[in-house]
Amino acid sequence: MTGTTDTISTRAPAIARPVDVLLLGGEVVDGTGAPRRRADVAIADGRIVAIGDLADRAAERRIDVSGHVVTPGFIDMHAHSDLPLLTDPDHLAKVAQGVTTEVLGQDGLSYAPVDDATLAQVRRQIAGWNGNPADLDLSWRTVGGYLDRLDRDGIAVNAVYLVPQGTLRLLVVGADDRPATPAEIEEMCAVLARSMREGAAGMSSGLTYPPGMYADTAELAALLRVVAEHGGYYSPHTRSYGRGALDAYAEMIDLARATGCPVHLTHATMNFEENVGRAGELLALVDAALDEGLDITLDSYPYLPGSTTLAALLPSWSASGGPEELLARLADPEARERIRHDVEVAGTDGCHGLTVDWATIQVSGVTDPGLTDTVGRTIADLAREQGGSGTDVFLDLLVRDQLATTILQHVGHEENVRLVMRHRAHLAGSDGILVGDRPHPRAWGTFPRYLARYSRELGLLGLEECVEHLTSRAARRLRLVDRGVVRVGAIADLVVLDPDRVRDTATFEQPRSVPEGIPYVFVGGVAAIDDGRRTGSRSGRALRRDATGDVVG
Repeated sequence: MTGTTDTISTRAPAIARPVDVLLLGGEVVDGTGAPRRRADVAIADGRIVAIGDLADRAAERRIDVSGHVVTPGFIDMHAHSDLPLLTDPDHLAKVAQGVTTEVLGQDGLSYAPVDDATLAQVRRQIAGWNGNPADLDLSWRTVGGYLDRLDRDGIAVNAVYLVPQGTLRLLVVGADDRPATPAEIEEMCAVLARSMREGAAGMSSGLTYPPGMYADTAELAALLRVVAEHGGYYSPHTRSYGRGALDAYAEMIDLARATGCPVHLTHATMNFEENVGRAGELLALVDAALDEGLDITLDSYPYLPGSTTLAALLPSWSASGGPEELLARLADPEARERIRHDVEVAGTDGCHGLTVDWATIQVSGVTDPGLTDTVGRTIADLAREQGGSGTDVFLDLLVRDQLATTILQHVGHEENVRLVMRHRAHLAGSDGILVGDRPHPRAWGTFPRYLARYSRELGLLGLEECVEHLTSRAARRLRLVDRGVVRVGAIADLVVLDPDRVRDTATFEQPRSVPEGIPYVFVGGVAAIDDGRRTGSRSGRALRRDATGDVVG
């Protein structure tokens, strides 16, 4: 199937105890950016124990990987697998790409720390990101409890968790659009500190999503000082990716300067028409910060459309109080007209300060089976078919699907994508949503697409540099111990790929399609993809920040 074969050695063993696996005949691209080199790789007890000419080593299993390269496992800096890791243990979408570690808790909304009421609201608000399975055990309430739950039955890949600032605010302040009081900020800081001690790697925000978006800069700064004290980093979805994008990025860099907290700018693309050709301005901000000595990184995905929930396009005032109050406003004629004005005339903060172009908004997933005929259609198409306005279709769809509709937003620009991904602080994050009728193909194709389109076909990044972006750079950002590189002593999170054949096959029409040219993936030394087939292994684990600030597990 793959062009690689297992072989039986006829040589006498060179050591008394055989290693578990020998990868023979390949080239090592070690993740550091160093040139590839011909070398065999030996795995034992979950770690890389030797690299070099190992033909004489005894092994329980010998795999001929001639014509292939051996790389570190890929690290997805922005994943939405918080529940899918539990509901779909096979996790083929990520494992088949060579992803061995994912960063969860993104965009300021996830499932810990919570109380019962907070969990119920979060489950409803981000059902479009993770689903909302009625039969899943969600008995945890703390970050430590969630990480323990991941470890209880085993997971397909390793997981790092960020404390979601929107969930934290919902827990302490509630869903209202108002400033937090000093006592509430103190309580949020205490919960955040406890969550960091329980193993979180940092904090995320979704500053165009309620209720996280209601926090002002001073509130964020107080939280970031706690993150910095515990050796973590901040991963903000900024206040705007459209009008005001540069100001939004500058706010995050100023926070890094004021608090000493490292900042990772997530899905850092300059989208929408007013930002065509302006990626260089963002990168100039980042370069100035780096030259000043600030710790700034950013990630991107190698596609043009974005993906989120349909409700995210609403103005923030309409979501104050939570989902039930939002639905009540959608049913109220006066509030509905105010929303219409913001969406069509004034612009909404949920749509990054812009009015909504319904031709760019394509339905990708619904929860109501009666709405499946809308999937794959743009709101503009549906409006023409129904003889109404795009805004009416939008508002009606939100009510009928109880706010759970997901969308693709066709607002990206290729020159911006290419410029960002070549930057010295760039990492990779899929931002992949795994649920829904027709999710964004980035959930299944991000990492092979980097290797195929942007490395092999366009030559934008050499293979060694591209692999570095996908591996060791992310490991340094996360302070992962013994991951992200191919070296003796490192944990054997490894990918074997054919550099001439690797490619993504997921499309917008058929998004759940596994890539080609990745015959072997190892997570902790255990084969997760074996000769192109998923093994069903669950050798991943929750990786936790320790007292030194390193992430271990």
